[in-house]
Amino acid sequence: MLAVAAMPAQAQTAGERLDALNERIERLEGMNQIERLQRTYGYFVDKAQWSQLAELFTEDATLEIGGKGLFVGKDRVLAYMQESFGKDGIRPGVLINHMQFQPIPDISADGNTGWLRQRAYVMANGGWGLPLYENEYEKGEDGIWRISRLTGPFTMYTNWEGWGKNATNNTWPDKFGPPPDLPPSVVYLTYPGYYIVPFHYPNPVTGKAFIPDTGEVGAYHRPPGTAEQEAALKVGRTVHGTQPIMEPPRD
Repeated sequence: MLAVAAMPAQAQTAGERLDALNERIERLEGMNQIERLQRTYGYFVDKAQWSQLAELFTEDATLEIGGKGLFVGKDRVLAYMQESFGKDGIRPGVLINHMQFQPIPDISADGNTGWLRQRAYVMANGGWGLPLYENEYEKGEDGIWRISRLTGPFTMYTNWEGWGKNATNNTWPDKFGPPPDLPPSVVYLTYPGYYIVPFHYPNPVTGKAFIPDTGEVGAYHRPPGTAEQEAALKVGRTVHGTQPIMEPPRD
């Protein structure tokens, strides 16, 4: 009789464990999907497949590459790519390889939002550079993951003469292509200066947030007393968000 009485409690515990296991599997699958999604983005960049690339984004996604500013919406992502780099399709003699490394993905507790930090190494005719992505992803009602926010500040950018002598030490919104919809979320320096991109996750051992410095050389740098840049920072941070999230559970 005692054994029979204990069975419902044991069955409930087994059911809870099964539910927890299913949630864990779904989150692991989600992390795998956002890694595949981001890598697909890189391969589409390689061969200038801009129309295919734009389909990777949500309808209300934002894109911010370098110091260009924010482009809002999937259509504007496509406009930025085509107006900045030409129509779809790679041309003879053009190289824009976009290799990606060191992915650290995370998924929210409800399994519908994802984040990924990842480096890229860009080789192009104009030179080469090292962007660092801190992106956000959204799982749609159709169960498909899409990019909801792509943010890619450059660590270094230079021509083929080499980063030791010719590195570009800043990024600005007026370098090329169409004007952005919103100002840059942050004005920063590249090598030989630096900018520490905020982490979406805490230290995995201590659980404590890593807060980048805001020194005059690096993070959030802007010339003192420039009202336009102060306004750009305020708008960009409010709309786009540059603060670390620090919340997604880890596997």
